[in-house]
Amino acid sequence: MNTKYIDLINQTFYFPQEEFKLEDKHLQFHDVDLMGLVEEYGTPLKFTYLPQISNNIGRAKEWFAKAIKKHKYKGKYHYCYCTKSSHFKHVLNEALKNDIHIETSSAFDIDIVESLKAEGKITDKTYVISNGFKRSQYVTNIARLINNGHKNCIPIIDNYEEIDLLSQEIKGKYNIGIRIASEEEPKFEFYTSRLGIGYKNIVPFYNRQIKDNKKVKLKMLHFFINTGIRDNAYYWNELSKCLKVYTSLKQICPSLDSLNIGGGFPIKNSLAFDFDYEYMVDEIINQIKLFCEQEEVPVPNIFTEFGSFTVGESGGAIYEVLYQKQQNDREKWNMINSSFITTLPDTWAINKRFIMLPINRWNDSYERVLLGGLTCDSDDYYNSEQHMNAIYLPKYNKEKPLYLGFFNTGAYQETIGGFGGLQHCLIPSPKHILIDKDEDGNITTKLFSEQQKSEDLLKILGYHEQ
Repeated sequence: MNTKYIDLINQTFYFPQEEFKLEDKHLQFHDVDLMGLVEEYGTPLKFTYLPQISNNIGRAKEWFAKAIKKHKYKGKYHYCYCTKSSHFKHVLNEALKNDIHIETSSAFDIDIVESLKAEGKITDKTYVISNGFKRSQYVTNIARLINNGHKNCIPIIDNYEEIDLLSQEIKGKYNIGIRIASEEEPKFEFYTSRLGIGYKNIVPFYNRQIKDNKKVKLKMLHFFINTGIRDNAYYWNELSKCLKVYTSLKQICPSLDSLNIGGGFPIKNSLAFDFDYEYMVDEIINQIKLFCEQEEVPVPNIFTEFGSFTVGESGGAIYEVLYQKQQNDREKWNMINSSFITTLPDTWAINKRFIMLPINRWNDSYERVLLGGLTCDSDDYYNSEQHMNAIYLPKYNKEKPLYLGFFNTGAYQETIGGFGGLQHCLIPSPKHILIDKDEDGNITTKLFSEQQKSEDLLKILGYHEQ
């Protein structure tokens, strides 16, 4: 009988896959020996596989280059990294190896840009696209960057007051963009995004505040919808509405030459994940070209702001199953040695799915379980893995440790979880490992941060004097 865990996976999915395979009965991720990580560093641990950041940037650039060539598209493509997905220096250092640009969303992002610029990682030619609702400190920081010569910093206007606020602090002329307040899907919690300016109000806003303003030049229209880039009627309809605004503006604003289609590429969240990125890029370029030809305006340069797509598939977390609790006739709880709420907060906050696979014991028989975290909170559990609500894992055996890996967790989890700060129920943040390749292609690892100690948390809480 096919009762082993590996049989279950082989019957359910195509396996092995590009990033996952078994070696000596243990799971490997991009050829990284995960059991070796466990043996060297212990658990719980988080890791970042840095080469995947460059891999994904390269894939996207190739898709756009191919589509631009196929359709004889006359605009240029610019890849921007959405820094709020992960602000860590090791992430930015890896991303910036690939001739990309930066998107910011708050005041302190500009400080990061200036730090990277001082190190030569960013130059005046690097586009800095500044999104978000801007008040005093953010405005001041944007103005400082532009006043110091970074003319390729383009603040994206989010509301009617921002031009006046920026103009008070920026010396001389500067470029701007306008964000469209997209209309969300009918089933969404609200009808229109709180970010940006409504479709119908953009041309009147241009005529009123920008057209005769000698200090500002409109260069970019920004478009993003909350549900991301999907091959459905809603996305294509919203893109069409955006292009109507772009072509209307272009006819009265010669300086407008760029369309920012935001981020929103999905990342792999299951072994059954299937998304045709190349087709989507091809069709987006095709639709933009056809619409502009129809309206007899030049095609725009294309900007994207991929965040999760850039960094998400580089991250992972590994836990050990500490104990199994049989709470009733049907439910077995496998308790991990950390907390989902604190280390993978999106599993709790937005029911996000990640790829979850055991690191070892693939040749053992399996059982259906629930996964629980260590906090005294009823919401600290995970049950939305690739088998829908059921989770199947090798059978618990207190004599045979079981290690679990969660993969493609590299976007948002550390910042939302409050990296380096207080954690729910004072469960410490796990240690974090950076994984890279040397010049010869050999895997290298190094410790980025130790697991939090009690004195770290007590100091924050005021029990230890500064």
